[in-house]
Amino acid sequence: MNPDVLFKVANNVALIGWLMLVLLPRWRWSARLFAPVLVPGLLAILYSVSVATQFGRGPGGFSSLASVALLFQNRAILLAGWVHYLAFDLFIGSWEVRDSQRLGIAHYMVVPCLILTFLFGPVGWLLYMSIRIVAIRTAHLEDQSEMRFGKA
Repeated sequence: MNPDVLFKVANNVALIGWLMLVLLPRWRWSARLFAPVLVPGLLAILYSVSVATQFGRGPGGFSSLASVALLFQNRAILLAGWVHYLAFDLFIGSWEVRDSQRLGIAHYMVVPCLILTFLFGPVGWLLYMSIRIVAIRTAHLEDQSEMRFGKA
């Protein structure tokens, strides 16, 4: 199939997963099945087929930035690289939602992290981890305070 068509399909499927994480974070299928398993699974199949059918069919490799640039001149391999990002970023975003729910972090604080994870991957994860550290430390300090002053 045409890489441009597959690009559009992959983007739209991933976007549905992201919208579910942002808009329906507590629906049990959003962050527990659809976004972390089904969508990345479909994207992983597309990735695997692209790599299996195209890798080694042209110049390029992973030994230098120049060889990676040559590798990505193959549009099917470029698509595979993009799908790789889509799958892993969505997986990380779904973990952010599940983890924040477990820790009691308000969803409105996670939404900017999700948007940044969707757009810039590691930047969103870094923001989430910063919020997570503050939330854990705050909870720990509150627990210590309650223990010192006899609150239960």
